[in-house]
Amino acid sequence: MSNGLFLWSMVLWGFFLITLMAIGGFFMFRKFLKRLPKEDGKSDLDWQDYYLEKSIHLWTTEQKLLLEELVSPVPELFRDVARQKIAGKIGELALKEAANEITQDLIVRGYISATPKRDHKFLIKKLKEKEIDLSPYRQLLL
Repeated sequence: MSNGLFLWSMVLWGFFLITLMAIGGFFMFRKFLKRLPKEDGKSDLDWQDYYLEKSIHLWTTEQKLLLEELVSPVPELFRDVARQKIAGKIGELALKEAANEITQDLIVRGYISATPKRDHKFLIKKLKEKEIDLSPYRQLLL
């Protein structure tokens, strides 16, 4: 009886470890793919870093706080990655539009553009909490 229980506990433990390693491997593989250079010689993360670096002087303290509030629903484990991705997209928009500073409009458009479609319901909820009018951004949310 005790031998069978031990055997089953080892099998369950093995499945548990394999599952955890598969989940970790999935996230590591995604990060690896984002680091691969594209046709232009730069990876997605290289471009993100470039836009962050080139637009850092356009951010005010107020706008940084707004971005921080918008990423607050993201689990803490992933918050830094989400913040960088969203800030990179905002920086890209600001540079393409030759903006003099980061505005709330740029932040909202970058936030929507950088957020996966599956998470838009959380995004909309957060923007409504902040009393931000969504009507100018309906096209981005489709």
